[in-house]
Amino acid sequence: MSEPERPLDGIRVIGVEQYMSAPYCTMLLADAGAEVIKIERPGVGDPRRSIPPFAEADNGERVAGGFIAYNRNKKSMTLNLGSERGRHIFRDLVAESDVVVENLRPGSMAKLGLDYSALSAANPGLIYAGISGFGRMEGYEGPYGDRPAFDIVAEAMSGIMNLVGYDDKPPSWTIYGLADIYTGMCTAFGVMQALFMRSRSGRGQFVDSAMFDSMISLNERMVMLYSVTGQEPARGELRHLYPRGAFECIDGYLAVNVPDSLIWARLCEAIGREDLIEDPRCTDGNARASNRKFVDSVLEGWLSDKTRSEAGDILNSHGVPVGPVYTAGDVFQDPQVAARKMLIPIDDPVVGEYQFARSPVLLSSAPEPKTSPAPSLGEHTSSVLTEVLGYSEADLEHMVEEGVI
Repeated sequence: MSEPERPLDGIRVIGVEQYMSAPYCTMLLADAGAEVIKIERPGVGDPRRSIPPFAEADNGERVAGGFIAYNRNKKSMTLNLGSERGRHIFRDLVAESDVVVENLRPGSMAKLGLDYSALSAANPGLIYAGISGFGRMEGYEGPYGDRPAFDIVAEAMSGIMNLVGYDDKPPSWTIYGLADIYTGMCTAFGVMQALFMRSRSGRGQFVDSAMFDSMISLNERMVMLYSVTGQEPARGELRHLYPRGAFECIDGYLAVNVPDSLIWARLCEAIGREDLIEDPRCTDGNARASNRKFVDSVLEGWLSDKTRSEAGDILNSHGVPVGPVYTAGDVFQDPQVAARKMLIPIDDPVVGEYQFARSPVLLSSAPEPKTSPAPSLGEHTSSVLTEVLGYSEADLEHMVEEGVI
């Protein structure tokens, strides 16, 4: 019996990528078994290679943590796309590939003659995923299409920042890179759909992925609430359900969410306050939200002499979903994280072994993802050119002299 395969074994992906969104997307594809060839500028590489924090070896050599986190299981090929020969090599490589993923500023690849319309003419089965701040598909252009964007811009304009924090404080960002990571995941999903469609039609297509769109879709409750009620959700305040938030215990905070009266009744039973099930101040989410100070006083009083674990055990046993507010150290020590193998070891040849987050979906019939370290700059240039495109060692020497690789 042959060894089980990862879902994308045999699929070749070319990543013209930098920073986070496209590298995260192609990392997911690589974890799924695709051969990912990361195209980098000679001598410079992905800017993420030089952004802290750094892992440091005993001899003082350093490697950027963010780079090794988002570029495992990939190959690195240096190629000067500003040169005619570099563009020729890129076209030849794409002709032998299935997918291109890029997140350069909109229009950059078109100026080089390397956009989807140009590349698909020679490879009709090509799937080309373009990640940008505001999207670029023909017929869906908007006034912001040419703007550059980082994650915080998409968070802000999607309405998410307006909902993070408290009403007496300025809007706040969520976690660093959220829009990049989520957009990368959505793009990988789009590539998978396009591959599935190609398996039936034989044709590739353009996958248009915008950070702004991704974050609006993530903020669907705001969209629903405004569409249905005309109300704008306020920062730090929920009008239709309560309690929801972090409540203090002896050793930290416990996250509590009560979305309906069924869960509220369970919580009241768990804390020995069945009298509050029919209390007019607590009969539904609107009432509890209007009387949040009273509800807070009840919960805070019950939690005041309990640890997160003690309170969590009691509430979970009564069917009230709660969880401790973890720090990074808590995550690394949690037995559920260990049982799920969510932190995988990556052994970098320069700085040694570190742990990073695994792709989050498990497949029962596929083996675990590989854990090859992120490549050094240009590590696979020679092998890609000789094995995929048939260039000789002499050809490579000339390309180095010309600054092509």
